[in-house]
Amino acid sequence: MRKNGNETNVCQICGRSGSEVELTNAGILRPAIASIIKASYPSWSSDGYICSEDIDRFRYDYVSSLIMEEKGEVTQLEQDVLDSVAKHEILSTRVDQEYESNLTFGQRLSDHIALFGGSWAFIISFGCVLALWIAINSLMILSRPFDPFPYILLNLILSCLAAIQAPIIMMSQNRQESKDRARALHDYQINLKAELEIRQLHQKLDHLLLNQWERLVEIQRVQLELMNEIKGWKGQVQP
Repeated sequence: MRKNGNETNVCQICGRSGSEVELTNAGILRPAIASIIKASYPSWSSDGYICSEDIDRFRYDYVSSLIMEEKGEVTQLEQDVLDSVAKHEILSTRVDQEYESNLTFGQRLSDHIALFGGSWAFIISFGCVLALWIAINSLMILSRPFDPFPYILLNLILSCLAAIQAPIIMMSQNRQESKDRARALHDYQINLKAELEIRQLHQKLDHLLLNQWERLVEIQRVQLELMNEIKGWKGQVQP
């Protein structure tokens, strides 16, 4: 609770006292946010106080206006970033885990098939099957091979395998593209939030430096007045 003498300070926006909410001196707010508050509340004064909840609300309006100026509209992606900035929440998430947790059994199966179909294990094992198939039908040439040369049954099986494997791999690739798109959108949100936070940080630093310079100038002016008073007092004391 902040007090000025015996008077409890209150928020100029919501009217709640310092015993109910955390109050901040309105003079330390950045001019950009202060101008937004002044437009909504003409009686706003930099000598008063404002609660943290109202600061977050007007900071949300300020960041939203920045996005509107640069992009012309606020999409759902930017809306999520604004909510994260206003609530001081962490936006970073594990996109891969969230995406994979929503996959169906068929999608997971196709991913595993595509993963195995594009590995050396599949190439070596399938090569061994082909070599064994050809060897069996070639060694049984004098008897009755089940698939004699030119191995028509083998060609049929290979054609069916290629026809089935190709769409399965394409489905897996499409999901990978969707995952990459989700990751790119998430990276965009992170970059946008970082850019907004950095911009606000620069403005806050500039505002604090300006206030410091103004206070230093004021202190120097008071010191000069005191020195002049001391000089005049000494001149009166001397005979």
